[in-house]
Amino acid sequence: MINKGEILQTIEMIDQQHLDIRTITMGISLRDCAHPDVEQCCQKIYDKITSCASKLVETGEQIEREFGIPIVNKRISITPMAHIAGSCETEDYVPFAVTMDRAARAVGVNFIGGFSALVHKGFTDGDLKLIRAIPEALSSTERVCSSANVATTRAGINMNAVAEMGRIIKKTAALTADAGGIGCAKLVVFANAVEDNPFMAGAFHGEGEAECVINVGVSGPGVVYHALQACKGLPFDEVAETIKKTAFRITRMGQLVAQEASKRLGVPFGVVDLSLAPTPEIGDSVADILEEMGLESVGTHGTTAALALLNDAVKKGGVMASSHVGGLSGAFIPVSEDAGMIRAAENGFLTLEKLEAMTCVCSVGLDMIAIPGDTSAETISAIIADEAAIGVVNNKTTAVRLVPVPGKGVSGRVDFGGLLGSAPIMPVHPCSSAEFIARGGRIPAPLSSLKN
Repeated sequence: MINKGEILQTIEMIDQQHLDIRTITMGISLRDCAHPDVEQCCQKIYDKITSCASKLVETGEQIEREFGIPIVNKRISITPMAHIAGSCETEDYVPFAVTMDRAARAVGVNFIGGFSALVHKGFTDGDLKLIRAIPEALSSTERVCSSANVATTRAGINMNAVAEMGRIIKKTAALTADAGGIGCAKLVVFANAVEDNPFMAGAFHGEGEAECVINVGVSGPGVVYHALQACKGLPFDEVAETIKKTAFRITRMGQLVAQEASKRLGVPFGVVDLSLAPTPEIGDSVADILEEMGLESVGTHGTTAALALLNDAVKKGGVMASSHVGGLSGAFIPVSEDAGMIRAAENGFLTLEKLEAMTCVCSVGLDMIAIPGDTSAETISAIIADEAAIGVVNNKTTAVRLVPVPGKGVSGRVDFGGLLGSAPIMPVHPCSSAEFIARGGRIPAPLSSLKN
């Protein structure tokens, strides 16, 4: 039974503490759209997406009005396009991205994810064609997001794919140079990618998913930060308990919205992803939460321990609130999308190396980090390899979303606007990794992968 106090508390969280549903994401299987003719395949893709998602935005807006819960984004994820486009007799995969973009516009969603390839153990011809189409695809569309999974704990790290993605990121930045390399903000390189992630830019509809499904991503760094203000000087046991209780309340709201959207759309409910996803708004920052635990600035010694506590407590609270917690679930640390992270990076307290250490214990990885435009493809690939190694060895999802900003160096800044925010350009290590990346091949899976 929900009592009056809980209702008032939720209203306060929405009105004053930036609590919202970050996204309702509809996952759509396109496996029945495969066809050897490009035009017919694209038409089937367009028809399937616009048919399934025709009422997605309208339904989200209805729930917003009726429940008074802000729903910031309505999005779509699809079967990795490399799987579908591989059925076509064509070398050019850009038309598939254009079709995705056209369908996204038609139904009114913010983003559509799934211009993706899963290449953790090797490439098919379709995978290679799709990956090489990414720069043009992202530069010629507005709402399409792309990803590649280059490693898993079971398969190890495909270093040929890692090397290729470094080159692809450089090309994507160059083709979107007039907008600060924004194409790279819509491109994620994963290790251990999950099939039910509702967040962009890495969302795709996995092979094990239903025909169509609703996944919801909640958010609430501001709520957690507010709750911790009552814990000043208290031991970490009580800090963890406070975060758990807060995460429970946040997730219950997400569960309510997910079930309501599922019922109204006639689509199965998939998961609630309870990740703390920050925004550039003041008071909606994961960095602020860590500093509220007693750090002078995020990035100083103790930051990784504080983030580990936060991530663990969020998950423990969330799993008690929903039977279907999935996606990435935990705490995101995107630099450009978090006002506190931006502040720490500008002051020199938060470095790329420290962020890498933090990714060992958080939900994703090196996210929305601007780097100098002249950073080599090999250095970008080496950063991807390091992050993939963390994911593979620790059997967790890690990701890299780097933006080499054309024409700008370490003293510069890039502004993407909206939820993507802005960021200072962070330095990378000056020493070369070119010979390391040139080896290619695969880094074998760790011993921990042999669990059968």
